Amino acid sequence: MNSLNNFLFIVFPYICLTSFVVGHIWRYKYDKFGWTTRSSQWYESRLLRWSSPMFHFGLLGVLAGHFVGLVIPESWTEAVGISESQYHVASAVLGSIAGVVMVIGLIGLIYRRRSTPSVFRATTRTDKLMYVVLGTVIVLGLVTTFYWQILGGGYDYRLTVAEWFRSIFYLNPQVQDIVVAPVLFKVHALSAFLLIGIWPYTRLVHVLSAPVGYLWRPYIVYRSRDDQPQAGNRDPRPGWEKPGLSGTRR
Repeated sequence: MNSLNNFLFIVFPYICLTSFVVGHIWRYKYDKFGWTTRSSQWYESRLLRWSSPMFHFGLLGVLAGHFVGLVIPESWTEAVGISESQYHVASAVLGSIAGVVMVIGLIGLIYRRRSTPSVFRATTRTDKLMYVVLGTVIVLGLVTTFYWQILGGGYDYRLTVAEWFRSIFYLNPQVQDIVVAPVLFKVHALSAFLLIGIWPYTRLVHVLSAPVGYLWRPYIVYRSRDDQPQAGNRDPRPGWEKPGLSGTRR
């Protein structure tokens, strides 16, 4: 049993984290054109219009709740006057709302992808795997929240699961903290690490994209055809020039 626990809660998380880092480097180096969500809005937009915002806003709420619960120690929130009972109520209510919104959005996205032939044809095997793993993580999270945090009166995972989670990044995994947690919490944690492991090879890579280049890219100026100078009136210039410049090059 100790060997199994060591593999599940030490080796497996580090395999997934390594895959996350190395996979993104590999993907960026060899598949820059594939670093995208492969948007299918052109094929269908009615379902996408409501399901995508619900999924993404719900996901932001869930991630924010997990960040507070797993990354910020319980002693820190108590130091600012938030008791464990207050945190429990807030996390259970807000987490449930965000989770339900995200699930509704995800169901809409999956239904859209399955019911629209052109969108379904654009779905790859990695997309299908991603949806299965992502859906499993979300459902397990909701079931754990409702069963333990609402119906079961609450479980202080910040003293067990959170301590183990942070210890992984300290490079000193505390397996004894996670093994005493309820089974649902452990399965949810393992499925989340599995999602992290396959992340770089799916459309989820777009989460790490940002239009940083827009900060220094040249302006794009649109002019009508009549405003363009006649051919031969000026020498061609290499590169770009600021808007408003006119005349021939000196």
